[in-house]
Amino acid sequence: MSSEKKIPEVSLPKFIRHSLSILRNPLPFHKANFNKYGNSFRLNVGFGKSVIFTRDAELLSYVLQKNQKNYLKSPIQTRDLAKYIGKGLLTAEGEKWQKQRRLVQPAFHKSQLVQLLETIQSTINNELDLIPTNRPFDIFPVFNDLAFQTVVKSLFSSEIEDTDIKQLQHTTEITQKMLVKELRQPYLGWWFKLSGKIKFHIDLIDQSRAILHKLVTQRKQSAIRYNDLLDMLLDAKYEDGSSMEETQLLDEILILFAAGHETTSNALTFTCELLARHPQAQSKILEEIHKNKNESFDLMDKINHATYTKWVIQEAMRLYPPAYFIDRVNKELDSFQELELPKGSNLLFSVYEIHRHPEFWSNPEAFIPERFSDETVKFSKNYYPFGAGQRMCIGNNFAMYEMILAILSVVENYEIVEKKSPIQIKPLITLKPFESILEFKKRT
Repeated sequence: MSSEKKIPEVSLPKFIRHSLSILRNPLPFHKANFNKYGNSFRLNVGFGKSVIFTRDAELLSYVLQKNQKNYLKSPIQTRDLAKYIGKGLLTAEGEKWQKQRRLVQPAFHKSQLVQLLETIQSTINNELDLIPTNRPFDIFPVFNDLAFQTVVKSLFSSEIEDTDIKQLQHTTEITQKMLVKELRQPYLGWWFKLSGKIKFHIDLIDQSRAILHKLVTQRKQSAIRYNDLLDMLLDAKYEDGSSMEETQLLDEILILFAAGHETTSNALTFTCELLARHPQAQSKILEEIHKNKNESFDLMDKINHATYTKWVIQEAMRLYPPAYFIDRVNKELDSFQELELPKGSNLLFSVYEIHRHPEFWSNPEAFIPERFSDETVKFSKNYYPFGAGQRMCIGNNFAMYEMILAILSVVENYEIVEKKSPIQIKPLITLKPFESILEFKKRT
């Protein structure tokens, strides 16, 4: 029996009828279909194309780990995203990806990241000093700048000018919005090309590459060593002893900007949104801070002893996973349980739904950090904040260290005023917060 007969279908006319609401936020549309059809459904998107949407955690584990050799990332990343940020770790496949992963992996080993912690903490302190107090404001721009500055300073130390940082940040954000339009309105692809919109955004990326080329050239000509990520990437050698070509290096840096700041700023914002609605969790973090205050901890010790703080962040990333979808395409015919997957099936896994699936999670809509006191939950096949398998996010430790230090600093210095209204979201390439209006009071 074919997979078309086994998987319920959502028609193209229904997709088009809901296209405007999908453009704004596709999650309610997908949620309604999961509720109606079960863990998987096929969405027809036109031109003879369809996507299998699924919240089947067993299938995701099978695809990412047990039979990962038969699955590639979809053209959404290997083609559509790659045209903006190049062929690096996030968008490459096959031998090229394996070669790059082996080369870049050592730069993100825990022993290397220790050298960056002082830079990360200093950047956090500088950015959090900009938080206005005693009035409501949108916290997301603060965390967005914090996360971007952290990536930039971890890459380039203090060499980069503010105007260049702003240009890189603007380009990263505006190209993401363009890509979202392309993905959610595929029927307008001809117009995006004809109107010059795609070319305009690619030209912006070329300007960013020029900035990065300037910074890399300055570093190569400098006698100063910073032991930052750029030094580590320049030091990295392939098995034959050669170094990365500059085009490839710039691709990897662009991907660090795109993937390294966006997900972190989202997660930090959602964490503070949740803390505003659960003041008891703020109190527990503050107790943890006071308990460890008199210990002679270095920054890594501080991170390792922030147990409850880590649970809070893990729970925030369960409820609001920044990478809320994972996509794959099978190279050859495959089957899983009773499901047949013809060669070239487009699979889109809803991490958002998997993280809230009532078959695994007790009281799934509730914010309960203590559920992560059981370490097996973190490593279960129902939790994917950084993906899984060989293609698990290479910067997961970097992101967690940064987020733990940031939340510790926020709670130590500020009280987030309690808020009752629902958290709002804006799903783009990542799951972004929307109108995160919070109020902070300075602790005395």
